Amino acid sequence: MRPLASFPPSIWGDRFLSLSVDTHELNACAKTIKAPKEELRSLILSQNLDSNEKLCLFNYLYRLGLTYLFVEEIEGQLDKLFKELNMKDYDNADLYTISTNFQVFRQHGYKLSCDVFNKFKGYRSCKLHDYTVTDVRGLLSFYESTQLRIRGESILDEAMEFTKAQLTSVVDTLQGNLAKQVKHALTSPFHGGMKMVEARWGKDMEFQVITPYARNRIPDLYLWGLGLYYEPPYSQARIITSKVAQLICVLDDTYDAYATIEELWLLTDAINRWEISAMEQLPEYLKPLYKILLNEHTELEKQLSKNGRGNSVTASKQAVFQELARGYLQEAEWRHRGQVPSFQEYMKNGLITSTYNVLFKSSVMGMSEIVTQEALDWYESHPKILEATGLLGRLYNDITTFQFEAKRAQKQVTSVDAYMNTFGVPEIVAVDELKKMLQDLWKDINEGCLKPTEVSTEILAPVVNLARMTDVVYRYNDRFTFPEKTIEEYITLLIIDPIPDSNLQVNNCYVVPSQQLS
Repeated sequence: MRPLASFPPSIWGDRFLSLSVDTHELNACAKTIKAPKEELRSLILSQNLDSNEKLCLFNYLYRLGLTYLFVEEIEGQLDKLFKELNMKDYDNADLYTISTNFQVFRQHGYKLSCDVFNKFKGYRSCKLHDYTVTDVRGLLSFYESTQLRIRGESILDEAMEFTKAQLTSVVDTLQGNLAKQVKHALTSPFHGGMKMVEARWGKDMEFQVITPYARNRIPDLYLWGLGLYYEPPYSQARIITSKVAQLICVLDDTYDAYATIEELWLLTDAINRWEISAMEQLPEYLKPLYKILLNEHTELEKQLSKNGRGNSVTASKQAVFQELARGYLQEAEWRHRGQVPSFQEYMKNGLITSTYNVLFKSSVMGMSEIVTQEALDWYESHPKILEATGLLGRLYNDITTFQFEAKRAQKQVTSVDAYMNTFGVPEIVAVDELKKMLQDLWKDINEGCLKPTEVSTEILAPVVNLARMTDVVYRYNDRFTFPEKTIEEYITLLIIDPIPDSNLQVNNCYVVPSQQLS
C-alpha cells in the first residue's frame, strides 16, 4: 500500500522554466552604485558621527542586507565602540536608542548585557514601567531586541511578552509607516525573517517528469537558497543549495508519500551502496531518481575539484545523504508498523530528517576559500548552534503539519505524537511544550553567534539564515507544502519585480529604506 498524500500544485506553473537576464543592465547598475558605495564607506569610518548615529547607520545597512559590502570597516568600528563602551552612558538614553544599540551589537556577535534595560523596570515591582507603552517606536525596537535573547535573560523573556501585548493593543490605532512596521514585526520579527536579497533563477533537473508524485516547488526551493546565501559572491552556494534542496524534497516525498516499504528498503540499500550497479535492484520509476542523485554528486565533485575541494564532497555529501535515507526509512517503518516511538528516540532521528546536515555540508562547499579545514571540522563536531537549527526545523515542521499527517491513510508520526505518547499529555499541552522548546532553541542559536566564536561570522551566517527561513515558512502553517500569500509575495519581490529606485532615499547623511522614513 502506498502512503499517498495530496499535495497542491505549484502556483507558478511553468513561469520559471526560463529567465533571461540583461547583463548590460546589471553592469550599468554595478557602475551606478560605485559612488554611493564609497560615500557609505566614508560615513562608516567618519569621526564626525557619534556612537549612536554610527550604530543607527549600521542598523540600516544590516536591515538592507548590505553589511557584506563593508565587513572589515563595520567590524573595526564596532570593535572600537564596544571596547570604549561605558554602561553609564545609557543612564540618560531613551528606549529606542538603547534597543537599537543592543540589536546592532548582538547582531554582530557582541554580548552587550541585557542589564542596559534595567532602568525601565520598577525597583519594587521588578515590572516594566507603564510609561514605556506611550513610546511606540521605542517599544517596537525593544520588541525586536527581545528576539536576540539567550537563555537566562529573564528581563528579555518578560519584555517579549510585555512588548508584544502592548504593541498588539495599540496597532489598530496607529497610522502610516509606523503602523506598517508594527504589523509586520508582530507577524514576522526582523531577526526571524529573510534579509534583503537579489535573485536570478534557472532550472536544471526534470523532476516534474521523473517524479510527478512529488511537490513541484522549484521557485520556493530557490527562495531557500537565497535566504541562506543572499550575498552576490555566493552564487555557487545558492545554486548548490537549490539543487540539494530539490533532491531532498523529492527524496522526502518518495519516502513519505509514494513508495511502499518494500521499495524503500531497496532504495535505502542502493543509496548506502552508492554505486551505479545498485540501480538494477530498484523499481523502474526509482531508477532515474537514483541516477540523478549519483550524477549530481559527481558533477558537483568535478566543479569543486577545480578549486581543490572535490575530496571534501565525497567525504560529506555522500555520507549525509546516506544518513538522511536511513532516517527517512526509520520514519517510514514507524508509519508502516503503526508505531509511535519515544520522544527522545523520535528527536534523535528527527535531527537527521530535519535535513540541516545535508544542506550545510553540501552547500558550504560553494563558499570557496572561506570554508577552511577548521570550518569543516567544526561542522563535523555537531556544534550546539547547528543542532539547535536542525531541531528548530524539525519541531516547526511537525507543529504545523501534524494535523494534516493525521488525516492520511497511513499516519506519519510527528514530534507531537511522540511527546503525547511519552509524557501522557493531550495534544494542546504537547504543542504548547514544543513551542516553548522553539523559544529555547532560538536562544541557543543567538548565543552561538556571540563572540568569541569558533568560526567566522561568514560561516555562522547561513546557519542563522536557515533558522530564519524556517521561521518564515513554518511560523504559522506549512507554507511550503501549501503555498500562500506570504511566500508568493517573497518570490514576487525577490525574483519577479525589480527594485524601484524610489525604494531608497537619502535622509541627511544616511541611506535608509523609504518605508522607515517618517
